[in-house]
Amino acid sequence: MKIKKKVEIPKLAGIAIVYRPDTIAALSLAKALSAWLRQRGHKVFTAPEQKLIAGTSLMRKKSDFSKIGLVVVLGGDGTYLRAVRLLDGLSSPILGVNLGSLGFLTTTRADELFTAVEQALNGKMDLCPRAMLDVQLLHRGKEKARLLALNDVVVERGSLSQLINISIHESKYLVSELKADGIIIASPTGSTAYNVSAGGPILHPDVQAIVVAPISPHSLSSRPLIFPDNKELSFRLVSKLHPKQKTAHFVVDGVKVADLTGEDEIIIKRSSKDHYMLKDPRLNYFHVLREKLKFGDRP
Repeated sequence: MKIKKKVEIPKLAGIAIVYRPDTIAALSLAKALSAWLRQRGHKVFTAPEQKLIAGTSLMRKKSDFSKIGLVVVLGGDGTYLRAVRLLDGLSSPILGVNLGSLGFLTTTRADELFTAVEQALNGKMDLCPRAMLDVQLLHRGKEKARLLALNDVVVERGSLSQLINISIHESKYLVSELKADGIIIASPTGSTAYNVSAGGPILHPDVQAIVVAPISPHSLSSRPLIFPDNKELSFRLVSKLHPKQKTAHFVVDGVKVADLTGEDEIIIKRSSKDHYMLKDPRLNYFHVLREKLKFGDRP
């Protein structure tokens, strides 16, 4: 079990607000939270790629996050993942407030916002480290992109009508060649996202593992696999088509990064950097499973 420690946010540390930009409710709540924090002497920042919240400073680059002691997310899981991308491996903790439909990452209800933020500032929230995936995209052996994923990496056929063939290697050893609509590589946190919809297992967030699940595989023998997270996994498209022909989409935490060809390789391993999530100490993982996914409910 990972150690969960309570941490008090320094008074001089800034607080960044990341809100869902396409909803009036999120912007209104962001304004109210900003005013509430500033009345208590906190420096408040509006995260990049958003409309400036009155009375706050707009963050423009990654180095601005070095001043941040707390990130408050107002939205759904998509907004939460955007905040994780903005942090890009920095250790500032995130408090997620759910304004969406499911909210598996954003476990705090909107009507609990001010109480939860006050608890976070006073060190009364649990600080929960979550493993992330280090994702490297190579083209002809040269690095084309390097990203972090909190949830998952997906290779999918996109708009193509035919299945795609994907080879899976672990530490350079062939595991299998898979024919399917695609494949999902998920962290324990991401195991309850696309992975579980594709029939993959639910992993407790403290499990040190990576799950690889096929999407609608052609063969009944193609099953989800669980790897220890100290292994390096690699994935390639295998096709008789011309290697430069675009044949699959490469998606990281719900955002399409590139079109893949047979000349590309994806290398995935556990990142040396963890993500830090703030959680009400009264909630355990299984409570969230039951509430959000109706885990164990009878039809």
